[in-house]
Amino acid sequence: MEIYWDEYGKLTDAQVELLNRVVLAVVEHVPGTSASEVNISIMGEDEIRALNRDFRGLDSATDVLSFPVHDEFIKVQGMPLGDIAICMDVARRQAEEYGHSLERELAFLVAHGMLHLLGFDHETPEDEAKMLTAQDEILGQLGINR
Repeated sequence: MEIYWDEYGKLTDAQVELLNRVVLAVVEHVPGTSASEVNISIMGEDEIRALNRDFRGLDSATDVLSFPVHDEFIKVQGMPLGDIAICMDVARRQAEEYGHSLERELAFLVAHGMLHLLGFDHETPEDEAKMLTAQDEILGQLGINR
């Protein structure tokens, strides 16, 4: 699995290693998944606000956006999954607000973005419960707890 990073705010080598482990854990967690690549961009508020506005019609910064290659997740061996955009500024604020480390927040956002690429959503309470359970299980397996 190839993981391509476009860094803003300079992730440390340890952070990149941790987040790579999160990506691989998500792929392993979802049955039948085999992906060849994912692109992850770490950006500032202006960049993510523009993406949020252009693609979701929401003119505000957000923590994470996912852009799957396909409209519906199709389990194809070696398929590129898509792109994830994470706002470092929002991640830092949320880590402070929730009282945990930046690494924990980034790991959560990567897991969340990856699950979206794999077809998970949180539009209904049932879907949200499935997604939260998957996120907690994946992060828990890696020893990344709240």
